Amino acid sequence: MYMLTNDGAVATATAPDMCNTPSPAGPVPMPYPNIADTSMADPGGLVAKVLVMGMPAMNVMSKVTVSNGDQAGAAGGLVSGRIMGEMTFLNASTCVMVGGKPAVRVTCLTGHNGAPQNTVGMVSAPGQTKVLVLR
Repeated sequence: MYMLTNDGAVATATAPDMCNTPSPAGPVPMPYPNIADTSMADPGGLVAKVLVMGMPAMNVMSKVTVSNGDQAGAAGGLVSGRIMGEMTFLNASTCVMVGGKPAVRVTCLTGHNGAPQNTVGMVSAPGQTKVLVLR
């Protein structure tokens, strides 16, 4: 699978992001999509000394600071109590290390909206299509 960098790979929640949505009768739980883009990654979590196609590489400790799609659930997620929270990686390569930590790639599992995560997902679209991490 393609190695992840800070160039716009997309992680999509595979289960609905259940958030409390304000209504006249009080908060109502509703499902929303949740999408995170690696171009919004925390610069402190990028591996600046490893460039892939000219962009900093990412490892399992990298975090995307903002996820989108659940803004209408302004009363917060059912589990995390947050909306537009950070996305973290839940798994990574078992063989390839980047910056001393396992490299992340397309199909890695992700947690959305902070800890505890409100929903889980996976990286579904690569940002670059040249460098592969196979295991």
